[in-house]
Amino acid sequence: MVGEEGAFVLGWDEVLTEEELSMTLKVLCMSEEEFKEYKEQDGWEDDSEEEENSTLSNEALSRLKTPCKKLLYDSVLLTLESYRADLKAEQDLLNNEAYKKLSRREQQALHVRYGQKMILHQLLELVK
Repeated sequence: MVGEEGAFVLGWDEVLTEEELSMTLKVLCMSEEEFKEYKEQDGWEDDSEEEENSTLSNEALSRLKTPCKKLLYDSVLLTLESYRADLKAEQDLLNNEAYKKLSRREQQALHVRYGQKMILHQLLELVK
């Protein structure tokens, strides 16, 4: 469901891999009975047009059902734990003299990590 990388792509305003995230949340939040029924009906390909045309904007993420929000929240926490430093430490480094001593490549990597963490923290707030 989530491709070879097993990851979802999030942007500032919406989920960029919305189809994969929608399907994953839908399946993971189903009861065992719902899953069996869904599978028996070949529901994988027969989702309604409404679902296909909906976007997972930030607003839509905040309106998800509680079990889906909890799943996303816990997943984001796990992802944030995989980083060596937290958001505050990255922000402090960006505003520190030590930043200027980093190579250009290290500065760019810091900006990327910081941006990723900002998006993840934004998602935490949306699904609280």
